[in-house]
Amino acid sequence: MKNESRILYKIVSLITMVIVLICCIILSSGFGAVHIPFFDVLTLLSQKVTGSPLPSHILDSWNVILFSIRLPRVILGALVGMTLAIAGVVFQALFRNPLADPYLIGVSSGASFGATCAMYFVWQFSWGGFNAISIAAFCGGLLTMAAIYGLSRVGKRTPVTMLILAGVALGSLLTAGTTFFMFTAHDAYQAINTLGWLFGSLSTARWSEVAGILPYLGIGFVVIGAFSHQLNVLQLDDHQAQALGVNVERTKLILIFATTLVTAAAVSVSGIIGFIGLVVPHMVRLVWGPDHRFLLPMSGLAGAVGLILADSLARTMFSPRELPIGIVTALVGAPFFLFLLRKQKRDIM
Repeated sequence: MKNESRILYKIVSLITMVIVLICCIILSSGFGAVHIPFFDVLTLLSQKVTGSPLPSHILDSWNVILFSIRLPRVILGALVGMTLAIAGVVFQALFRNPLADPYLIGVSSGASFGATCAMYFVWQFSWGGFNAISIAAFCGGLLTMAAIYGLSRVGKRTPVTMLILAGVALGSLLTAGTTFFMFTAHDAYQAINTLGWLFGSLSTARWSEVAGILPYLGIGFVVIGAFSHQLNVLQLDDHQAQALGVNVERTKLILIFATTLVTAAAVSVSGIIGFIGLVVPHMVRLVWGPDHRFLLPMSGLAGAVGLILADSLARTMFSPRELPIGIVTALVGAPFFLFLLRKQKRDIM
């Protein structure tokens, strides 16, 4: 009976978080230099579905601002936040390391190097709604992960320690390459543009980018969700997990590449946004426990809400100027993470 009530509580919590996320999307879509009231946003959204006439007080410009600028940005922010939080949960479970985040094994370094190359050499191609910078970042992240995995193989095994060490080494090399291109940029604008990308931004969000990353996120999330039970078992050591019927090496390989796929897709459209994938899983784990069947979706929803709020602050705090989102998430996330560490220290003592 107690177990059933706990499951019911978690289901109600998930539904509540979905409602909170929807409210955040609507509120953030109306929030900005031109304010659109909450109920007018709802009216515009319902008119888009039903085709009914708009009330006379709603301006035509609101329609353009909402559907062409703000809504794609907010939706993309929700998808990126969801991705980073879920990736953080998976990496913390796989590496049994509370400091693991989506960028631990070099995905961000590879994506940054790819994006910097595209900006430095002024590549001008596009595909599927993505520009050269996004495509180069996506390919850079995936190729880096493939190289790290190949370097980490020891016979038929891939020890976690080797994977992390190879990621740190290759990541440092790619970071050096990114820094070199920044310091040898052709002009100051190019260097500033590169720096802005490295700190994360959703200022160029378009519906084509939302549609472009959805297939990759969909595939990755389905795979990760299917392995949620195995993630619970992997919290034991590898020998115990193997004894319980989990093919440890195969499971790690599938989860690492699924998580890399979604992280590379998110980073390719947003740049590097820190602390969401590190802090959100800890917050959710403290409240809802370590069961990955609930931890994964709840972290995803909380990450989406967190990044929407951070982006709202980034674009309005010093309006009309805009802060990179990575600065906002670091300013909020770092103190909170220190608070969590202090709390954990008290629990140990």
